[in-house]
Amino acid sequence: MSVNMNHLEVFMKVAEKMNMTEAAKALFISQPAVSKALIQFENTLQVKLFIRDKQNGLVLTEVGKEMLSLARQMKEIEDKMVQLACQENKLLRGKVKIGSFPAASTNLLPEAICLFRSQYPDVTIELMEGNSNQIKQWVEDRTVEIGIVASPFDHYDVHILEHDSMVAIIPENHPLQAEHEVSLEQNRNDLIFCKGGHESAVLNTLHEQQIPFQESLTVQTAETLVHMVQKKLGIGIISKFTLSSVSHSLIVKEIIPRITRDIGIIAHSFDEATPAAREFVKVLGQLYRSSE
Repeated sequence: MSVNMNHLEVFMKVAEKMNMTEAAKALFISQPAVSKALIQFENTLQVKLFIRDKQNGLVLTEVGKEMLSLARQMKEIEDKMVQLACQENKLLRGKVKIGSFPAASTNLLPEAICLFRSQYPDVTIELMEGNSNQIKQWVEDRTVEIGIVASPFDHYDVHILEHDSMVAIIPENHPLQAEHEVSLEQNRNDLIFCKGGHESAVLNTLHEQQIPFQESLTVQTAETLVHMVQKKLGIGIISKFTLSSVSHSLIVKEIIPRITRDIGIIAHSFDEATPAAREFVKVLGQLYRSSE
């Protein structure tokens, strides 16, 4: 049994788009050609890769999910071979797929991308944005090769880029305006924080300090958090790193107990990453690596 690489490319694109028509447009071929290639690929493997569901459309089978992970690994190996050959010829080409959360995209990536492009103009960068938990999953299933996330970093290889800490934000004329610090214990029922990176640091610290906490309001983005605080719905708990990427006129206060986290770049293995990805990690490290 041999795998047709064209069929593999079609399978990956259909799995990415979960739509035959959109996959055909992305591949610049007809929809019947996509359907035919996918059927031939399934026949070659003698497995069903997708279920055609009336309500949900295309859905990957369990074996389809495993095949997709392997297909992405094969694509990484192909890219690595091409990039190694180009590197040997002093010309790095290819693509780096990066996952990043919005604050990291704003604070870290513009200068890094600018410097990287000046050194490697023939390398394409593809950026996907989400929260830290989403990005870890993208790295896990190889949707992206490297990801910029907040701690904890789980089992991944990691290079620390920034040390970060949490602060409280309140509107003008708030009762705590004159206070130097905000006690999380005294205000535990009035806290608002973001999911996907902030809540882990907050909840872990509250648990360690044995501070009881009743979740009242959580949001998905820093912008929404700022808006909620401006509307006097609670005390916002947010990292300094994330807050620096958002325009606001709120009052910033230190908190008790202190809550810290790290921002880092992760991968399955930096040693096994493509040459282009390794070079991008090197550029990020040169610009932002924190002193240990």
